[in-house]
Amino acid sequence: MADRKGKPARAVAVQVLNRCDPEKNYAGPVLDKLLHKTEQRQRATDLVFGTLRNRRAIDMVIATFSGRPVQRISPHLLNIIRVGLYEFVYSPATEEYAIVNEAVEHTKAVAGKKQAGFVNAVLRQVLRHIDNRHVPLEHASARRTLPRALATGCEFDADFLPDHETSPDGYLSVAFSLPGWLVTNWLKAFGQERTAQICAASNRRPSIYVRPNLLKTTPQKLADRLTAADVETEIVEGEMIGLKSPRAVSNLPGFAEGEFTVQDITASRPVRLLNPQPDWKILDLCAAPGVKTTQLAELTADSARIIATDIDAKRLEIVKQNITRLGVTNIRIVPYDQILNSQFSIQNSRFDAVLLDVPCSNTGVLAKRVEARYRISPKAVHELVRIQAELLRTAAALVQPQGKICYSTCSIQSDENSEIVSDFLRENPDFKLESESLVLPSAEGFDRDGGYTAILVNK
Repeated sequence: MADRKGKPARAVAVQVLNRCDPEKNYAGPVLDKLLHKTEQRQRATDLVFGTLRNRRAIDMVIATFSGRPVQRISPHLLNIIRVGLYEFVYSPATEEYAIVNEAVEHTKAVAGKKQAGFVNAVLRQVLRHIDNRHVPLEHASARRTLPRALATGCEFDADFLPDHETSPDGYLSVAFSLPGWLVTNWLKAFGQERTAQICAASNRRPSIYVRPNLLKTTPQKLADRLTAADVETEIVEGEMIGLKSPRAVSNLPGFAEGEFTVQDITASRPVRLLNPQPDWKILDLCAAPGVKTTQLAELTADSARIIATDIDAKRLEIVKQNITRLGVTNIRIVPYDQILNSQFSIQNSRFDAVLLDVPCSNTGVLAKRVEARYRISPKAVHELVRIQAELLRTAAALVQPQGKICYSTCSIQSDENSEIVSDFLRENPDFKLESESLVLPSAEGFDRDGGYTAILVNK
């Protein structure tokens, strides 16, 4: 049932999905434009991104248990059915009758009674094949059960998934709606148990963490302020704050005043591993949107001289906005072309540190960047590696003796991480590896994204 004001979350979610092809555009901007139509904003957001994360599995369920391949279903009806299936499988607390009834009413409103009858028939036909919407995985048949989390899933009455023992890559690829080649790569690199954990983390509903702005507050003070506003919080790793109460972040107390920035636990690690000092001169070579740039300023008490640049001039505007909101003063934004100009190097000498958070495949952050799973390919990774290597060479020319490069990605692919660093060190014997760290995405405990960091020192 809809709220007293606005559309039901499901109607808004379907509208967003109808406008988005995840291979070509992003759901987030479309969702932002349509969220005002419903008061169920958090729910609409979950329906959009949850359906996109699990679309391959959802489509297999539709085809297997309704007997209708998705290619033969009208696109404007298909997304209504997909959202309904997402709720059947991944939101077991939602009553079945409510899911079906609202899907039918929505279809009547946008397509008429005949099409509503079709949607009703498909959803009820699939529903008849669900044995248990909330089954412990240890008691379920793997070939009949779509995992929803690490311990539970939705069990059907017939096998439809590949055998997880004879075809672990096929099983994990379908069960978690991930590219087969990527799962195969992970199995070779990490083994079956860890790969299963990575897949589950890639499909989780990611928690929200914020980084307190140490120029204005402390973790405890910010946590207390949020708690006073009925936002349940928990301090993580001594510095970050997990938000347990879903709320629009921009409406939280302290946001407008610049007291915090949204940042995943793993994403906060590279700057902390670099350990920037107040007397350093630092270059952030791929700065947009400025989350790590401002972290550099906060950890150096806004005393380090920081230059921020990015090849995408439009995104540098977002860096400016973040700098202003957070009240940082020691960051200077310079166009990317000027950084590469020899005159700039002469005037500014070289840097104590270069932060290099390179463009990457996003394989460590698939839960958040849901469209990445539809776009990434071995060819795309190969092209990214070429760009990453070029950027690393550029950084090497800008860092002074005894200076450091902090190379980081939000990827867990070795060719974007340890391999590219090894190749760089072979080609540049004046540099040494001080440390490196690979964090795999996790859905357990304080869930987190994956990512890689290497600290390289110019000897």
